[in-house]
Amino acid sequence: MIRSSVDAGATWRRVVEASPDASLAHAPEWLPVIQRAYGHDPFYLSAEDDDGGGAVLPAFVVRRPFFGAVVTSMPFLDSGGPSGSSPALKRILIEHLIAEARRIGAKSIELRSSQRLDIGTLPAEHKVNMTLAIPDDADRLWRQMDKDVRNQIRKAERSGLTIESGGVERLAAFYDIFAVRMRDLGSPVHAPGFLAAVLAHFGTRARVLLALKGRVPVGGLVAIAFKDRVTVPWASCLKEYFPLCPNMLLYWEVLRRACADGFTRFDFGRSSRDSGTYRFKAHWGAHEEPLFWYTIPTLATAVDSRSDHRSSVAFLSRTWQYLPLSVTRQVGPRLRGYLIQ
Repeated sequence: MIRSSVDAGATWRRVVEASPDASLAHAPEWLPVIQRAYGHDPFYLSAEDDDGGGAVLPAFVVRRPFFGAVVTSMPFLDSGGPSGSSPALKRILIEHLIAEARRIGAKSIELRSSQRLDIGTLPAEHKVNMTLAIPDDADRLWRQMDKDVRNQIRKAERSGLTIESGGVERLAAFYDIFAVRMRDLGSPVHAPGFLAAVLAHFGTRARVLLALKGRVPVGGLVAIAFKDRVTVPWASCLKEYFPLCPNMLLYWEVLRRACADGFTRFDFGRSSRDSGTYRFKAHWGAHEEPLFWYTIPTLATAVDSRSDHRSSVAFLSRTWQYLPLSVTRQVGPRLRGYLIQ
């Protein structure tokens, strides 16, 4: 039995909790977060067999101006795709998703999976998740870290940096930093309502950490707990404070707390192999977890449209960092909802 739903309820939670391949992208909280913040239509599929097995597939229909609709599992997140106990059910869900995408006229489907899928389409594999196994003792984690990492954390402490943690009351301070850094990187910033919705729907499982120099916020991150791991999807620091290593102190603090709270893995998020962010995460001792990003054209024009979209994104990135911050803060959130990576 296949169900299409706009309510990831108790059955969805049961399947996700029982599935070893479920990732943060399968958390039911994303349905109201993405739908309400950006207006994308959820397309959540679940299936059950006669033996009580189940599988789920979260996705959204993103209707992009000029470039047409794309069905994505999951937008703005590192992974997605099907999750569950049965490979057969997963294949059924993918086939149903493809059929529905064609029915509504979507130009392509994007499946971001932590598992290789048997769908006859070759994935892109240049991006990986960087994760670190963590012990239940922060002192043991400290001892096993690279000496250079420990020295940079100590440097941040000697520089007088401190860490504060909280929820939505810390969001405005983080967002000010986040908006500046995204502009500098040439990327439109997420809408503040999107991040506020994450904090509201994940509750105490989502926290904002700030690094402060005196009372001035100079860096921050958002951490989300899911099952046995803690993930940091968004982190930024002001570049003029880079020499004080605020990012090192932030990551150490969130790692220390994850140890104390009994989590066993820390997810630094995705990176392209051999990029600067990849090397930063590897410096902490993180190792690769594969990501398989599939693009399935559903219309004859999909390949050309995808190429045009990538060219437009590249042009936007080259010009965005030269715009005034006031402009990027106003316009960026309107564009970010359509930039699904």
